[in-house]
Amino acid sequence: MTDRVYINAVGADGNPLCMHVRDGRILTLGAEPPAAGAAQVTDLCGHLVLPGFVDGHIHLDKSFVGDRWRPHRPAASLRERLAIEKEELAAAPPIEGRADALIAQAAAFGTVAMRCHVDVDATTELSNLRAVMAAREKWRGIVDIELVAFPQAGVMSCPGTAQWLEAAVREGAEVVGGIDPSTLDGDAEGQLDCVFGIADRLGAKIDIHLHEPGEQGVDQISRIAARARALGLAGRVAISHAYALGDVGPRALEEVARKLADAGVAIMTNAPGDRAFPPVLALIEAGVRVFTGNDNIQDCWWPYGNGDMLQRAMLIGYRSGLYTDGELLTALRMASHAGAEVLGLEGYGLAPGNEATFVALPAPNGAAAVAAVPAQRLLFRKGEPVGDAVAAFGAVRPAA
Repeated sequence: MTDRVYINAVGADGNPLCMHVRDGRILTLGAEPPAAGAAQVTDLCGHLVLPGFVDGHIHLDKSFVGDRWRPHRPAASLRERLAIEKEELAAAPPIEGRADALIAQAAAFGTVAMRCHVDVDATTELSNLRAVMAAREKWRGIVDIELVAFPQAGVMSCPGTAQWLEAAVREGAEVVGGIDPSTLDGDAEGQLDCVFGIADRLGAKIDIHLHEPGEQGVDQISRIAARARALGLAGRVAISHAYALGDVGPRALEEVARKLADAGVAIMTNAPGDRAFPPVLALIEAGVRVFTGNDNIQDCWWPYGNGDMLQRAMLIGYRSGLYTDGELLTALRMASHAGAEVLGLEGYGLAPGNEATFVALPAPNGAAAVAAVPAQRLLFRKGEPVGDAVAAFGAVRPAA
């Protein structure tokens, strides 16, 4: 039996926090140091302790992290962007190595779980999925990776894709994806019949990219919520981006938010830099689960990103005008607990009985960490320091 006691930390609320860990799991949490007996005691020197971050939306098969820098190439349309991506990725190193490099980078920032959208269509078939699955296997037990079979090129407009989406779920993808049923596919009912049909038959979750604007996008969101409610899929359906929610007025937003909450459909936003996006506070107040992710990282879609979910929480707060401590903690929750709930992670968070995997940062509380995004991240997995944390906090003393 291995016992460790961590003292002199603070929690997200800024209050003192001490932790007793036994065999890699949290035994007790509290403001006062526990009676530790023969446990090793580690002084965290006033560091903020947070659970590991959750990236609710990432594309591991697209990123050039681990490869050379590739200047961004403008495109006049979505189809042109897809053609550029095909060309660039064909000349890039294999997916598995690039995915591995990005997972490693995200893990170093403190990410412990992610939902990864992987291109599946009639041309890629399952090649991207299998490459990312191989990279995922290397990180098993360190980073929990849920896979989405994502039809980037469309479902109805790319003949044969529907059968590959189903094959991907049978192969091990936990989520079936969709994308812009009207503006890309031109057949909203056909695409949603396919996506919801696969989920219903195979017990998969759903996550649909939706960039459609204004009232058209809101109508699409309502259509997705109605299907989720009819099939009893509360908690198993998400809409990524949902730009339309940032386009419409308060009355339309209130109406569609009620539909989302009633159906248990979650919204993912990464606070994109050049587009209106969902008003996170209004949605959360309406009872909608809102989470975040990095989305594309240094790929053909844009050159930005590094995999840091704390930075993503800052961008959510910055672009949403979140200033109070409570609001900043909402952004932090979107990058942690909210994503964990959507992914269905069991035993996530700082609570007795859960795995003692956490991040220590030099910040007085969670709000300050979101606002300033401290570069230093000290990682602890299953109660033990790893990486730089070994040098910083590896020295221990016996309990008094």
